[in-house]
Amino acid sequence: MSVRIVTFGEIMLRLKSPGFERLLQSPILEATFGGGEANVAVSLAQFGREVSFVSALPQNPIADACLGFLQGRGVDVKSVLRQGERMGTYYLEAGANQRPSLVIYDRQHSAIMNTPSEAYDWKSIFEGAGWFHITGITPALSANAARVALQAVETAHAMGLKVSCDYNYRKNLWKYGKSANEVMRDLIRFVDIGIANEEDCQRALDISLDEGGQEVELEAERVDIVRYSELCEKVLSAFPNLEMQAITLRTSYSADYNGWVACLHDRKKFYTSRPYEIMDIVDRVGTGDAFAAGLVYGLSGGMPAESALEFATAASCLKHSIPGDMNHCTANEVLALVKGSGSGRIQR
Repeated sequence: MSVRIVTFGEIMLRLKSPGFERLLQSPILEATFGGGEANVAVSLAQFGREVSFVSALPQNPIADACLGFLQGRGVDVKSVLRQGERMGTYYLEAGANQRPSLVIYDRQHSAIMNTPSEAYDWKSIFEGAGWFHITGITPALSANAARVALQAVETAHAMGLKVSCDYNYRKNLWKYGKSANEVMRDLIRFVDIGIANEEDCQRALDISLDEGGQEVELEAERVDIVRYSELCEKVLSAFPNLEMQAITLRTSYSADYNGWVACLHDRKKFYTSRPYEIMDIVDRVGTGDAFAAGLVYGLSGGMPAESALEFATAASCLKHSIPGDMNHCTANEVLALVKGSGSGRIQR
């Protein structure tokens, strides 16, 4: 039996140049919405889960459209606070070949950054829920947002919810005087399921693989995946509360050709997923969120750890083919890829 899932974070207006154009190469920007925890919520709703998204948005037509978008995809938004002066924005230029993608944030003084912790009635929000998901993006926004995030995980833990966190280190956001590991290490003490990419453990938790006292540069193409078992074990040792640690590994041959694989340690065994070679990438943004949603979907529905890992990796693989921040695949489509249906043939 599945449980109601709650996610908390900032959703932004996403403005992207058409196709693979440079920003403002032509006077057109595609307007959609996106943000880590909202992306997870939409994926989970697409998979058939009952999911609630918590945030703060101003009272204006853009925020109204955003909430309508989420509701139209099956996400409950009753706990979104309507206050503050503005909605965050980010600009995206999609990379191609050897030119990387570019993200520019414009989210200072957004509603969620300044909404005080007492504005959120977490006990009421979590009533009847069984799972809470958050990322390291929210506590990076401001000291106030970090306090709210910590209060949320503390309350969820105290109420018996399973708590998952994608560490999601963003160097361009940690600008209010505290380092990521100062804040994140306190937050992770209330987390059950840790999710990271190959950099997040180093940058968000200050936990790395060392060779002769030197920090190892984690690159999937040159580090044996078995070494990630050691990294998972170091994280699990530092945080006894964690039940599992998952890590996604990306090999970037170019902006539109990546290798993709993931691993998970559940304190009993170290698992690695099927690897995927992903060519002609349509949109890389949100693929980590698709992985997190797939893992939460699998584990919250009672899948064994290895099966949940395979589902999550396949879900994130499919997201590379979908424009926008969010994964619009169904659970059956993901399961078909898990079972080996990856030819791309027309379905008639």
